[in-house]
Amino acid sequence: MKVSKAQVQENRARIVETAAMLFRQRGYDGIGVAELMAAAGLTHGGFYKHFGSKADLMAEAAAESINQSAGIAAGMDMKNFVEQYLSRQHRDAPGQGCTMAALGGDAARQSDALKAVFAAGIEHQLAMLAQHDTAANSSAASRAALINTFAQAVGALVLSRACPDDSALADEILQSCQQNLLRQYQATPTALDSDAAAISQRRAADSGSSPQTADPAG
Repeated sequence: MKVSKAQVQENRARIVETAAMLFRQRGYDGIGVAELMAAAGLTHGGFYKHFGSKADLMAEAAAESINQSAGIAAGMDMKNFVEQYLSRQHRDAPGQGCTMAALGGDAARQSDALKAVFAAGIEHQLAMLAQHDTAANSSAASRAALINTFAQAVGALVLSRACPDDSALADEILQSCQQNLLRQYQATPTALDSDAAAISQRRAADSGSSPQTADPAG
């Protein structure tokens, strides 16, 4: 029986959606084409009617899952992003979570074509974060701050997932990095200056000397 064009498109979308979830759950080497097609409710032989290779599907599934994540992040401000990203719920659901944290290590060992998909995804995520960072502008320093935020969040999630599920360290990593990032985005220059001055005064009191003004020339 001939399959309609609409059915073909629906089957392809189902394969990509299933792959996007299972690759994030199990890694690129953790599942083969036959098992993936079975999970999508399709036959193994039908795979090559849609994709030339598993690598082609990996790239398309990565683009799909990255777009999903970026779409979710687009509706959040920076505070909500950090809280949701570094949550236990996200940590325990890699199949529905960030592609960078779930597959970044795998992508590093794949083709340049797949790496290009991840690089484009990182740029997209940074653009989404920049829209909700009230301090963001076009300066190199602002971009560096966003990269630092995203890299710290991804790294924290990877480290937490590397620990046993019932490990106290898994939660500690998430909580420590979440609190650190939230402090960075909630602090104002005035508050930071006040904190620095207070610390300087306490140190001076402890040493019995007067606070020293830093020499800009070093």
